Amino acid sequence: MKSASHRRRSGSGTYLAFVLPASALYTLFLIVPIGIGIYYSLTNWNGVSRTHEFIGLDNYIKMFQDSRMLNSLGFTFRYTAMLVVGVLVLALACALCLNMRIKGQTFFRAVFFFPAVLSMVVIGLMWNEILYRIGPMIGQALNIEILKKSILSDPATAQYGILLVNLWQGVATPTVLLLAGLQVIPQELYEAATIDGANAWHRFRSITLPYLMPVLNVVLVLTLKAGLTLFDLLRGMTDGGPGRATESIGLLIYRNAFAENRFSFGVAQSVVLFLIIALVSVVQFWLTREKEGI
Repeated sequence: MKSASHRRRSGSGTYLAFVLPASALYTLFLIVPIGIGIYYSLTNWNGVSRTHEFIGLDNYIKMFQDSRMLNSLGFTFRYTAMLVVGVLVLALACALCLNMRIKGQTFFRAVFFFPAVLSMVVIGLMWNEILYRIGPMIGQALNIEILKKSILSDPATAQYGILLVNLWQGVATPTVLLLAGLQVIPQELYEAATIDGANAWHRFRSITLPYLMPVLNVVLVLTLKAGLTLFDLLRGMTDGGPGRATESIGLLIYRNAFAENRFSFGVAQSVVLFLIIALVSVVQFWLTREKEGI
């Protein structure tokens, strides 16, 4: 018979054989590129030349002295806050409605999820045409003043037009996640609460929300990431305009790195964006861990 130590060594070798390929791929395609990116953020490479110089933290210092960078960060944070609130409220409301037993329930669920399977670039281009052309045409025909001008042409309202489209597309997946969470809540809890005299609000606050907290946590992280890394929808709808009023940090990184030949500066901005997302995620998990019972 094989000794216990021999079996443990054999088991460790088997685990290592399964873990090693995934670890190697993870290191090769994630850890190494991050390290290379951090290195280039400390240089003055323009993305084309064969040579570059090490300049230390100059890119990071210039970044926070750049008004364009600060404006893009301000827009990104404002937009992300509105997106998070909108997605959480609308997704929860839609999930509660779709969880009701109504005729054609499966059909409505399928139709509601349809926007989630479309490309964000396609959605952006499609809604760009609707808001720039079809909307004003309808406004002129019906003599509705508010529709006569595209909402995307005004720097004060362009972000709300983008937000509307993003909510139309981005609510679907969180709704499905919340709907799945609703369906695993034991109905006996609702029945017992009703017998004890709890009204609909009390049942929602004391039963539904606590059970949905893990799902809400996931939705919050996904929505925060989507808002902070907003790029393709902007690229298809406004391209950062009008007057850079909707230029997100993601779009600014793209322009610095690939359009304006400031590759190392763009990489430095992406490193800062990575740190912001990591910090926000850690803080958010820390704030919600007690409510999840962790």
